[in-house]
Amino acid sequence: MDIEIGKGKSGRRAYGFDDIAIVPSRRTRDPEDVDISWEIDAFRFDLPLMASAMDGVVSPATAIEIGRLGGVGVLNLEGLWSRYEDPEPLLEEIARLEPDKATLRMQQIYSEPIKDELVVERIREVKAAGVVACASLTPQRTAQYAKALVTAELDLFVVQGTVVSAEHVSKTVEPLNLKRFIREFEIPVIVGGCASYQAALHLMRTGAVGVLVGVGPGHACTTRGVLGIGVPQATAIADARAARAQHLDETGVYVQVIADGGMATGGDIAKAIVCGADAVMLGSPLAAASEAPGHGYHWGMATFHPTLPRGARVKTEVRGPLREILVGPAHENDGRMNLFGALRTSMATCGYETLKEFQKAEVMVAPALQTEGKSLQRAQRVGMGH
Repeated sequence: MDIEIGKGKSGRRAYGFDDIAIVPSRRTRDPEDVDISWEIDAFRFDLPLMASAMDGVVSPATAIEIGRLGGVGVLNLEGLWSRYEDPEPLLEEIARLEPDKATLRMQQIYSEPIKDELVVERIREVKAAGVVACASLTPQRTAQYAKALVTAELDLFVVQGTVVSAEHVSKTVEPLNLKRFIREFEIPVIVGGCASYQAALHLMRTGAVGVLVGVGPGHACTTRGVLGIGVPQATAIADARAARAQHLDETGVYVQVIADGGMATGGDIAKAIVCGADAVMLGSPLAAASEAPGHGYHWGMATFHPTLPRGARVKTEVRGPLREILVGPAHENDGRMNLFGALRTSMATCGYETLKEFQKAEVMVAPALQTEGKSLQRAQRVGMGH
């Protein structure tokens, strides 16, 4: 139901993860009996996880480690790893920059041209470790480097931007025809981001195997402030879920919905799945890993845009190794460690055995979820009071 903004404008009410709660059912299960594996195209993963294509999160080394732990890391092929033979000194410099100097200096660092040979080399480095190689490009550069992706034998390709549409209009350049590109390209393609039913449905009709859902919810993203656009994640995912059902009814093809951004805890991941996601894309939680290339900082793909940056370099606390952040054990009680152990336990507590079954769980609008009975934790800034 629309809410009147004023006599000349109305809008839907939308919800984020903090606004909802998962309702336990009449059944419970043992966590050991729960299956959280995820399949997309010909690939199966033990964890429903994609690591976000951010230079402070995914390097070839962390992509390999995430692959070994059961997820898939997405390498940003427009980032430092494809511009510099050895980006480590620059990553260290970025971590030392004063806040008021960071954006300008990063624009300078990222002005170095992308090198075709490094695009191929980085993909092959990940593949040589025996894990699934996944990488991303913006729509503007996809056609330019498509041949290099095939040459390097990339496994999964992500066409990614702040907002990606199936119907980009330009009076100055020939835009990427997503539908034709995906039909002719021999590598399975994931596209995003989007945040509405109609946009998700149109992206699914391009032939993509997965759609990224999220416009502006990331911890390092400033799109909602700079451009004023975005949809809270719980609503955005639920709308994409409806689009997936419509597309399945039309074609018989199931397209994966991947929640991209806005998740900090295992509870957030569980809510994303219940709202309709098949998997999640995480950035900030993984930037807190001791192996993360950003040395305690991370930044989005548009942070270094040469004319209109839409991201910030964000400092995060280094919390522990990737393994403990993803699959535990956790030695803290705020939900930011053992993220997928928490998902497994949430599913077991609610009685669901698989991710698709968990999508059927009931939710409630619950404004008091984060504060009810938590006054001592909030006063002492422990647990849920952080």
